[in-house]
Amino acid sequence: MSVREDAIRRADGSAGIYGVVDKPDFALVIPLDGDRLMLVEQFRYPLGVRRWEFPQGTAPDRADLPPRELAARELREETGLVAGVITRLGDLDCAPGMTSQRGNVFLATDLVEGDAQRELEEQDMRAAWFGRAEFEAMVRKGEIVDSQSLAAYALLLLHEAHHTNQR
Repeated sequence: MSVREDAIRRADGSAGIYGVVDKPDFALVIPLDGDRLMLVEQFRYPLGVRRWEFPQGTAPDRADLPPRELAARELREETGLVAGVITRLGDLDCAPGMTSQRGNVFLATDLVEGDAQRELEEQDMRAAWFGRAEFEAMVRKGEIVDSQSLAAYALLLLHEAHHTNQR
């Protein structure tokens, strides 16, 4: 990641400075098996707490991988799952007021379980399956608060509603 301050000119003509955090784009994957969703829990250093969220991440060493390939890699790395089908659900702007980072959201189905291949920073990560009712209850109780995961779930619901209406 890099942090920069840009000299800008506002709409009224006055000068200003805008701070920007540049980070590579990420892939977020929703592993879905019937009515179950797989989440990962990990320690989020900036917040000082552990958080449940969908598997997500960037390529190591700022590698430039196609989004679908990055999604498959993150899924396998964090959960050990390999998807027979990976469907693109949409895009997310991570925090457009401060970072250039964007996200690519995918649905992973037709899953085969294997061993996770986590990076060093992910050593304390754990993965678990949750029924959709349990997932939604965790959201309501404030146990799942990751904005990318919540937005991705909204994309999943829209995807499912669209396909239900197509029938």
